[in-house]
Amino acid sequence: MLANMSVVDFLDETASNSPVPGGGSIAALSAAFSAALSQMVANLTIGKKGYEDVQMEVERAALEAERLRGMFVEYIDKDSDAFNDVMKAFKLPKDTEENAELRKEAIQEATRLAALVPLEIAREAYKIMDIASFVVQKGNRNAVTDGAVATMLSRTAVLSALYNVKINLSSIKDKKFVEKVSAEVEELERNVKLREEEILSKVVL
Repeated sequence: MLANMSVVDFLDETASNSPVPGGGSIAALSAAFSAALSQMVANLTIGKKGYEDVQMEVERAALEAERLRGMFVEYIDKDSDAFNDVMKAFKLPKDTEENAELRKEAIQEATRLAALVPLEIAREAYKIMDIASFVVQKGNRNAVTDGAVATMLSRTAVLSALYNVKINLSSIKDKKFVEKVSAEVEELERNVKLREEEILSKVVL
């Protein structure tokens, strides 16, 4: 599993001529780092003098960040698995008309999944913005820049994942599916950029 590799081994695998891990897995990793940094700022706020009024909120934020972090670790492999399934579909036999048709259907189904997995990553990565915004404004002031980095990583994760959605959409024949997903992609792209700008404007150094 990619998620169980050391940092050095993961980087080596990414840099190799293997197509996985690719952009979708790296988007998930970026989201995991964003959640981890948000959790760190929350944990640095729990029990600290001067933050008594936000203890319940910050504890909830830490738990939610932990949940998201674990989810994104799973998505590192989930995205790579989805890509591998597309490659497997392309290797199916096409020696008869029936097999060729089955192969086409398998490719389309695998490609739809390969679009939906990074879309899920983008949706969930966007949720980190709420936690990052909270820790930037209410968390330990000594760690405010970590909240800012979490914000930027969240944006990167969302936009990176959406690029992986779009490249898969270009191969999907189902027009209704493409139109529906494309509309969500555009909305997420627009919203995450605005949200990042809003949160970073509140970082006081």
